[in-house]
Amino acid sequence: VQLVESGGGAVQAGGSLRLSCVVSGFTFSSNGMSWVRQATGKGLEWVSSIYSDGSNTYYADSVKGRLTISRDNAKNTLYLQMNSLGSEDTAVYYCQKGDGSRGQGTQVTVSS
Repeated sequence: VQLVESGGGAVQAGGSLRLSCVVSGFTFSSNGMSWVRQATGKGLEWVSSIYSDGSNTYYADSVKGRLTISRDNAKNTLYLQMNSLGSEDTAVYYCQKGDGSRGQGTQVTVSS
């Protein structure tokens, strides 16, 4: 199982980023997926989840209306579109399989 996140970076408050997670080693289209994040010195925080077929999505209250999860099962890729970013969104973002497997993460840093 391999999950590789990309797309993070440094952005000013109010800006946008699009994270991607390319997976391999398992049947992506049969698995619900999630994004989680971890800020420095804090625990892991669930951000968003999506059904295996993309029919249902769920969001933490803190990101609802600003972040959008999506997937392309033909490309084995999970996405997180991040808009109206604030300093509270600064964290390492991980894509996560249902059994808890995660990638190495991608750093998002939002400056005010």
